[in-house]
Amino acid sequence: MSAIALTHTDLPLELVRRGKVRDVYAVDADRLLLVTTDRISAFDVVMHEAIPYKGVVLTQLTAWWLAQLTGTIAHHLITADTDAIVREVPSLAPHREALAGRAMLTWRADVVPIECVIRGYITGSAWKEYKASGTLAGEALAAGLRESDRLDPPIFSPATKAETGHDENITVDTVVAQVGAETAAELERLARLVYSFGRDTAEPRGIIVADTKFEFGWRNGALLLIDEVLTPDSSRFWPADQYAPGRGQPSFDKQPLRDWLDAERQAGRWNGEAPPPTLPPQVIDATSLRYRDAFARLTGAALDYTRLGLPVPA
Repeated sequence: MSAIALTHTDLPLELVRRGKVRDVYAVDADRLLLVTTDRISAFDVVMHEAIPYKGVVLTQLTAWWLAQLTGTIAHHLITADTDAIVREVPSLAPHREALAGRAMLTWRADVVPIECVIRGYITGSAWKEYKASGTLAGEALAAGLRESDRLDPPIFSPATKAETGHDENITVDTVVAQVGAETAAELERLARLVYSFGRDTAEPRGIIVADTKFEFGWRNGALLLIDEVLTPDSSRFWPADQYAPGRGQPSFDKQPLRDWLDAERQAGRWNGEAPPPTLPPQVIDATSLRYRDAFARLTGAALDYTRLGLPVPA
């Protein structure tokens, strides 16, 4: 693959935080620059190697969704166009190559410390808890559900925002206690609105949005949809033509990486903790392809590498 993966940025702006994937910079009192690197984590361990085009997919897919949602919900995106960003922040001109396709100029917002998870199917941590106790976040669900069963209606399943490790499922009552009943109700309404739009958009394209998580922040007295939206990192995307309840499903995300790591762990070559093993090129390439495939299926077109100023994959 001809692309060079970006693992780190060093821009002439104040670094607000460096997460597992995103580097966030302060532009001024009103705006932030979010740069999505190609770093990748699995099983809560950040890999040494990065995945070419992963950060571009997350940024461009978020920008695509927000364009579809404009007029339906307020959001924080100003622009994801590199030329426009450089015009707005001229000091970034020497760093255009690092920003290409992977940067978003956004409005600042006071983040609500809740992960607004919507579950349309029972899987992941929800299935694990349900299988053990018939509950989700301690609240009883209908009896007789199978792994990957569709949930009608979808469940609003909030979680804590964890800086490290896994988010923890919490009840709606806990959200009410933290942010108040009015804000909790609005968070649920907005999350359901965006999930329904995403599900209805994805299904005709052969993708099931099994679950997803959203973040919101306050700006000028209104809640804005912030961070990434309906991406393979924030959502479980399943191929509809392979869906079969009663088992786990293949997905359009880092599944090739997780499968390989799981095999290494079962073989006793990795203990599941940092440092991670060295990823072979075929796993890196397969994971990159999976992300790019999700983008093409959802948007109806492959990444426009030339327009974005990116090398075309070999």
